[in-house]
Amino acid sequence: MTAARTAARGVVGRYKLLALVALGAAAVLVGMLVFGNLNRNLVYYLTPDEALAQQAGYPDGRRFQLGGLVVDGSVATTPQGVSFTVSSDVGPGGVTVPVAFQGAPAQLFGSGIGVVLEGSWRAGTFTSDTMKVKHDENYRPAEDAAS
Repeated sequence: MTAARTAARGVVGRYKLLALVALGAAAVLVGMLVFGNLNRNLVYYLTPDEALAQQAGYPDGRRFQLGGLVVDGSVATTPQGVSFTVSSDVGPGGVTVPVAFQGAPAQLFGSGIGVVLEGSWRAGTFTSDTMKVKHDENYRPAEDAAS
């Protein structure tokens, strides 16, 4: 083996090592970009109990989903939509969260109905612009529902 051939192998080995380091650095950078942005775009689902307990971790403007039951007698129409209170318990004494919904409420929306809202805290009130109404899978014609 000649000295020139040995020197050429050393240069190739250094380029391979440099390529591996560059590839590893690129993989770490891509991972940080993907998972860093993914975490910022996640919208978590919280019950009223969890929402109030974690309110400090969700500053005004950070979106999350809030699910619960609409408290009987709390629905009021506002110029922007409706305001009501959501609770995690059916009976009295449960934790409640005041909600200001902007827009037209869902067709089945009403007192005692389960809702999933997406929005954020604004000065102690959950402000929402997206509403999903929970209902059971049993279909009842309108005349049966009235009786």
